[in-house]
Amino acid sequence: MSQQSVIFFDIDGTLLNHDKQLPSSTKEAIQELKRQGHIVAIATGRGPFMYKDLRNELGINTYVSYNGQYVVVEGEEVYGNPLDKTAIKRLSEIALANEHPLVYMDPNYMKANVPEHPRINESISTLKVGMPSHDPLYYENNKLYQTLLFCTEEEENQYVNAFPEFDFIRWHKVSTDVLPNGGSKAKGIEKAVEKLQIPTERVYAFGDGLNDIAMLSSVHNSVAMGNGVNEVKEIAKYVTKPVDEDGILHGLRMVGLL
Repeated sequence: MSQQSVIFFDIDGTLLNHDKQLPSSTKEAIQELKRQGHIVAIATGRGPFMYKDLRNELGINTYVSYNGQYVVVEGEEVYGNPLDKTAIKRLSEIALANEHPLVYMDPNYMKANVPEHPRINESISTLKVGMPSHDPLYYENNKLYQTLLFCTEEEENQYVNAFPEFDFIRWHKVSTDVLPNGGSKAKGIEKAVEKLQIPTERVYAFGDGLNDIAMLSSVHNSVAMGNGVNEVKEIAKYVTKPVDEDGILHGLRMVGLL
């Protein structure tokens, strides 16, 4: 192979279908990319501990976690952008007063600030990664790269106005990601590509959700999944088939990688 490319894949709704299963055509396509010498990477809102099995299954050791806040290239941590601890403390106090629970997340664990809550169960159960344990002060002695705030879209507005330190990106009707202001998958990919020294014209990304908009807007070759939200399809250069209809394989053929 004369030209090596790097391809970043979102997980939920992109690599995995809505049952959190990896289509056989997707696995075969990724294996072929690797046989050709390309670098296959992940760019996800999940934490590293939440998709370790998937990385092992696909043989992937370059990944952008927590929507760009924690980046590992070929097994080496190359970038970290933790949440401000003072602001997290203030968010914790206000959210608790509003009866909106939080889940604190670092590269290895997720810890809830309440023993249990129906909104935590409803949303995190869809990821099929287990439930967080309880540690209301976990933020004090650990670097957090993302926090989950459990509230509705209407309830979220008060936090957006009160916390300019954070960006809020909704992923579920009762849960939103809390990120450092300006943090995104795009920024994480930029750090990974700098380390890999891959030319921008040979950087590809596949995604389907709102947290993929910055990523797909910034990479040279962007592919939206057919099952993706309209906002993603509108900004991507290519739109492939849905994940359950061999969307990854079809998309890789569309862009000429397979």
